Amino acid sequence: MKRILVATDGSASSAEAVTFGADLAAEHEAELLLVHVVPVLDVVPSGLVWLGGAVLHEPTAAERLVLEDAAAVVAERGVLATTALLHGDTVGEIVFFADSRNVDLIVVGSRGRGSIVNGLLGSTSRRLLSESRRPVLIVRGTAHVREPVGVGLGM
Repeated sequence: MKRILVATDGSASSAEAVTFGADLAAEHEAELLLVHVVPVLDVVPSGLVWLGGAVLHEPTAAERLVLEDAAAVVAERGVLATTALLHGDTVGEIVFFADSRNVDLIVVGSRGRGSIVNGLLGSTSRRLLSESRRPVLIVRGTAHVREPVGVGLGM
């Protein structure tokens, strides 16, 4: 494995994916690429005097911070990473970037949405699995692991 791409959105589950990807890159002495995707357009709601529309999205400091924070976590683990702020459809941009950089693996986090659907993947993870021609590793973080019933109760 020579090149690993980790997509992050700043969530807890993607932070765990960043850590996992950094450790994997260190273990394989692979190049690490960190990406965050922002929209191309912002929708402007209509008002009393004007009609709504869309304007080009200007990345915010908070959006840039997502990549800076991820790069800092990676650096603490002794791994250098290249960062890229992408614009467009999240999955489409990740897949295109991965293909254009010939990555060997895409790493993303997954989110649980409560006890009933805790095992389901998030929409981004699910779409990456179906649209990418490259291997996708989904990190299901410790925040989503539930202790089995009866464990730790002396049963």
